[in-house]
Amino acid sequence: MRNYRAAMVEPISLPSRERREAVLEEAGYNAFNVASEDVYVDLLTDSGTGTMSRDQWAALMRGDESYAGSRSFGRLEEAVADVMGFPNVVPCHQGRGAENVLYGCLVGEGDVVLNNAHFDTTRAHVANLGGDPVDCPVEGARDPNAPGDFKGNFSLDRARETVAEAGAENVPVVVLTITNNSAAGQPVSVANTREVADFARGIDATFVIDACRFAENAEFVRRREAEFTGDTVAEIAREQLSYADALVMSGKKEGLANVGGFAAVAEEPEGEAADRLFERAKQRGILYEGFPTYGGMAGRDMEAMAVGLREAVEPPYPEARLDQVAAFGDLLADAGLPVYRPVGGHAVYLDAGELFPNVAPDEFPGQTLVRELYREGGVRCVELGSFAFPGADRPELVRLALPRRTYAREHLEHVADAGAAVLDRREAVRGLEIVSEPPVPELRHFSAELRPVE
Repeated sequence: MRNYRAAMVEPISLPSRERREAVLEEAGYNAFNVASEDVYVDLLTDSGTGTMSRDQWAALMRGDESYAGSRSFGRLEEAVADVMGFPNVVPCHQGRGAENVLYGCLVGEGDVVLNNAHFDTTRAHVANLGGDPVDCPVEGARDPNAPGDFKGNFSLDRARETVAEAGAENVPVVVLTITNNSAAGQPVSVANTREVADFARGIDATFVIDACRFAENAEFVRRREAEFTGDTVAEIAREQLSYADALVMSGKKEGLANVGGFAAVAEEPEGEAADRLFERAKQRGILYEGFPTYGGMAGRDMEAMAVGLREAVEPPYPEARLDQVAAFGDLLADAGLPVYRPVGGHAVYLDAGELFPNVAPDEFPGQTLVRELYREGGVRCVELGSFAFPGADRPELVRLALPRRTYAREHLEHVADAGAAVLDRREAVRGLEIVSEPPVPELRHFSAELRPVE
């Protein structure tokens, strides 16, 4: 049951089929190149695309736009400490800014960075710093049909193998992404988090949690991890994050805001400022983001995020969020589409390789499904298979990410209908080939252009 009502509406319309065909060709068959006015249901990302609450809109009005010493930063800092347990905050313009600030202090040429699964920008940041991003998914994480309550977990066996090969001195950072976006939004257990923290300490590595969907993960823990039966999402979130040395956060997800993010560091022992991670991150933040009391955000945006962080862990929001995504997965499965199971926290993932057995892997089945969903219903989504992650061993997944507090069931039924129409004519569907792509392979899906295979 929806636990909110609309206080603001935006008109949308479905472009004609002829217009959609033209848009695809003009965009080089890449959904990132499509104008928002040509999209009916936009599931490209849940990042910064949600609907803010009445209290967040009210908070915008008290934004303090002072360059230094902004009151708005103080409120954000207080919210991060209260909700997440981290007192040392470096504000950034968004999550990838936080990655640049934090990983730029920790990663150098030849280093290895372990992650349960790097997402695209995280992988690109590590590679840009001269590091080697290594994924450590658990068995079954990349199998859309494998059972498991915590398929987003970090594989300690894979991590130990990598450390044995690379040497512990060359592994300065261990990252845990919750929920695991590259593994279909699957959650990570608190038990696994503790194990990863112990492992990182054992090799003298900094343990970082990518926390942009921390509340969704905590709601999964509440439902699935027996130790936490009866605990609140707020309590679970604090517990899980407490094992990290530092966080990177996109406030565009569970800050429930349209822009912004931060890096945060736990309490550190006293010592020379130059040796403390927080001080180093602040200085790098000044160089790349802005002064430490705004960091690439307007004061009003810090105010909105401070309110959003608190809303993200308070019922009924987290329960309703997971329930809507699960219901969307059921709609798509009922339409006959191959849904990654169990459904994750922020999106439903479809297995395009299974849907299009006639499309060769080098003709990008996932990107082909992205094209066809737009063609049939003006639905925009994103491929997270061989097009987005070239050279990686992963299924041909397509992510349909739900903006928070935005779409009604009728919109989701429309997406399911579009998927059913694609399914009906899948034998006639042909794949795609790349016409042009940027020089950074980890980021090619943002701007590459394609064309249908003849």
